[in-house]
Amino acid sequence: METTLAEPSKWEQFHLAFDLFRDPLLCALIAGGVLGFLSVYVVLRRMVFVSAAVAQSAGLGVALAFYAAIHLGTHVEPVLGATALALLATLLLMTEPAKLRLTRESLLGLAYALAGGAAVLVGDRIAQEAHDIQGILFGTAVLVTPEQLHTVAIAGAGVMFIQLWWYRGITFASFDRTGALVQGLPVRLLDGVLMVSIGVMVGVCARALGALPVFAFSTLSAIAALMLELRLPWTFFVATVFGAIAGVGGYLFAFFYDFPVGGSQTVFAAAMVAVATVVRMLVHAVQKAR
Repeated sequence: METTLAEPSKWEQFHLAFDLFRDPLLCALIAGGVLGFLSVYVVLRRMVFVSAAVAQSAGLGVALAFYAAIHLGTHVEPVLGATALALLATLLLMTEPAKLRLTRESLLGLAYALAGGAAVLVGDRIAQEAHDIQGILFGTAVLVTPEQLHTVAIAGAGVMFIQLWWYRGITFASFDRTGALVQGLPVRLLDGVLMVSIGVMVGVCARALGALPVFAFSTLSAIAALMLELRLPWTFFVATVFGAIAGVGGYLFAFFYDFPVGGSQTVFAAAMVAVATVVRMLVHAVQKAR
């Protein structure tokens, strides 16, 4: 008598192979949460394209690490390449563009275009790693290695510790620079800590998840939270939660509906902006009806 075996459902497959999916889910949770917190500074300080330029630079750093290993025989950890180029781009964008007779927008455009174009050129010379380069730029992180998870977790814990410890000073210096100077706060130091925090997190997360979802976490999380018109501490909290939900929810969506991970996480983050917009409209409608 012929017997047929029923194919396990997606939930059963997910449950049976959870050990395989645990690391990328934890990585997406941490990266989304920390970048979601930082996204409030990125959006309110109008640095959205800073995040994009730094993420592109991190992708170039990984491509250069592969190039050095293949053509120069020098082993460089890709995460070090990503972090180094992300920090270099961050320091470049911290310079005063007026000294170079450039506007801030011109400097951002130059950094974004140069990093993106150079990543494509370097990727063309390391064809055997082309899949990895595509994964870094667009986010196809189906699997995350334990080393990548540990790096993201350590960087995330360090960044959140400093950000929460210096929260009042960094927030004051970010949104009332003149008042902070009058109060005698070290504004340049606080600015530097914030920018380095963004550069480090974007660098390590871009290596693990890809530049596209990293850009989405570091911008769309805050946009969604700001739609709810909350007080600033609650905006930071909600943006952190939204970032974590986008990371984990996007990964699960990609698994159950067979989509690329990075694109799913990015669309999930954008969908949260849409949901927050609807909530805001409903709240305003209720307030008008009273």
